[in-house]
Amino acid sequence: QGSSGGGLEQLEAPAVAAATVKMMLVVAIALGASVTTLAADAGGAMPGQLWGPRMAVEPEISKSIGVAPSWRRGDRAAPSDVVNLIFMLRHDSGALARLEQTLLEVSTPGSARYGQHLTRAEVAQQLPLIAGALDTVVGWLRGHGIDGAAVSVGTDMVEATIPAGVAEVMLRTELYHFVHSKYGVDLIRASQQYTVPAEIAQRIYLVGNLVQLPALSGPLVVNASSDAAEAVGFPNGCGRSCAGKVTPEVLQQAYQIENSPNGQNTSMAVAEFQGQSWDSSDLQHFTQKCQLKSPVTVARQVGSNHGLVCKAPLVGAELCMEALLDIEYIKAVAGDIPLTSVTDFRYSLLNWAKQLDDMENLPLVHSVSYGNDEKQQTSVAFMDAVNAQFMKLGARGVSILFASGDQGVYGRSGVGKDGEFHPDFPAASPYVTAVGGTDFAHKSVIGAEKAWVSGGGGFSDHFAAPAYQREAVSGYLKAAGAASKLPSAAAFNAKGRGYPDVSALGGSQNPYCVAASLVVASTMQGVAGTSASCPVVAGVFARLNALRAKQGMPSLGFLNPFIYKNPEAFNDVMQGKNSDSGPEGFEAIQGWDPATGFGTPNFPKLKAAALAASASAAVTSTETLVV
Repeated sequence: QGSSGGGLEQLEAPAVAAATVKMMLVVAIALGASVTTLAADAGGAMPGQLWGPRMAVEPEISKSIGVAPSWRRGDRAAPSDVVNLIFMLRHDSGALARLEQTLLEVSTPGSARYGQHLTRAEVAQQLPLIAGALDTVVGWLRGHGIDGAAVSVGTDMVEATIPAGVAEVMLRTELYHFVHSKYGVDLIRASQQYTVPAEIAQRIYLVGNLVQLPALSGPLVVNASSDAAEAVGFPNGCGRSCAGKVTPEVLQQAYQIENSPNGQNTSMAVAEFQGQSWDSSDLQHFTQKCQLKSPVTVARQVGSNHGLVCKAPLVGAELCMEALLDIEYIKAVAGDIPLTSVTDFRYSLLNWAKQLDDMENLPLVHSVSYGNDEKQQTSVAFMDAVNAQFMKLGARGVSILFASGDQGVYGRSGVGKDGEFHPDFPAASPYVTAVGGTDFAHKSVIGAEKAWVSGGGGFSDHFAAPAYQREAVSGYLKAAGAASKLPSAAAFNAKGRGYPDVSALGGSQNPYCVAASLVVASTMQGVAGTSASCPVVAGVFARLNALRAKQGMPSLGFLNPFIYKNPEAFNDVMQGKNSDSGPEGFEAIQGWDPATGFGTPNFPKLKAAALAASASAAVTSTETLVV
């Protein structure tokens, strides 16, 4: 039986343990099974090796096991079923704090170290693991016959493909199939608390892909009115079916984005989860309909892509819409900058992080339309492990942007009886750039914008406000409070990390026009959400990196210190409220606010700020990101 809470299970006496091992070996041989696979003692060791007491790594997960919305528990996993687990190795705490300091110094304009990003090897050297972490975990796996091609070792992650029967013995849990009620996705997950030997527990954050059930949702398809009278003067450039919708031409005018030059020397990427794929014919259709100078293509595919599913009658659009939206609009903004598509069909943020960690030459900007409520995360350890990966990426000069969500302040959990808001993760992480959504203040009129009513934003319940935004957040709280525009104090954590940082068009009033296939043939369809806002902003920052590269300057890297030092480079949004369907929300006011951040991109001003951002030998930052 698994242990409860964070308690320990005592080690069996050596004589008893040895007898247990011998008995298991006899049974295994009698059944014709693999001795290496089935033999186990109290700690899961092979003969001659005993582990200490067992303990729960994530004691708080008991409340979230199998209770994610829309997932139901199915049959018990067969012993021969396979699970893909990631053991997130724990870092030295002092080294993690020092890397955080390095991250801020190399990312803050004016710092003496600004732009001096680390290599993958330098990050690994500056962020060592707890002594023996890798060898101990790999040895434990090997003791259960999990080695060779079944194990992939990264700098601080061990990915292992394990038969379900073996995993149950190793982790003292029971595995079941969990099936999503809408999409039919079948994932094998633990149905009860898991434990590991204490020697393992002390050296890992958690065992990933064991409990986490992702929030699956399709794109927000909008059949928007294309009333000719409303759309007069509203640019199009993508054909009649895109009238009244956001197109590349609309974005160019709204954000004053200049035409992209040829030969831009930088890189960017999008992340795809939930079985999303893309196909070349839909990308070609978008290029042709919108008359783009630079074709919309994917230069590099990491992970599997199944483009044929995009042509499946009726369901093809849903299976591919998210990926097509990301690719079409980051390329529409960024031009000929090579695009990498990083796909993870395991529905795992941890697998995505390992894919990036394994790359020596990373794309410099990543757009990710993925998230869930903080309260829906399985544990604090999960968020801490993911944050460590974000810090590593930022230190390497990589910009990570996440969509802020499409359910307003109440998140995917919705409006509860307590009235509390539900902040998003990873958007509320202090180590990523969160992108919110806006609508035009007047439908189909390019000009002032307002907060999209369903745009995610608010304050983290877990992460404190980082140093780079503390002044902006306190200014908002003071101004909004004085104007009686703050929601109920009990609804949010005023000391938390505020998000989003910036925004872009994403609301349903004027949805984006996206090429996808309904019945085999490509058609232009309306799609809304911060899943559209995020790749647009990512494309803008990729353009800025290209301009800096042309001048021999390093990439912008972790963007937030730059953003908070240059609020005037954004179009301030001072209308709207992100209350979604609930009674309260945050109102957009002058300056930073938790509905739209600093507002939307102003390309000419951002260009000037990016080219001016440099190191100064006279200034050295001594702040840490989070106090």
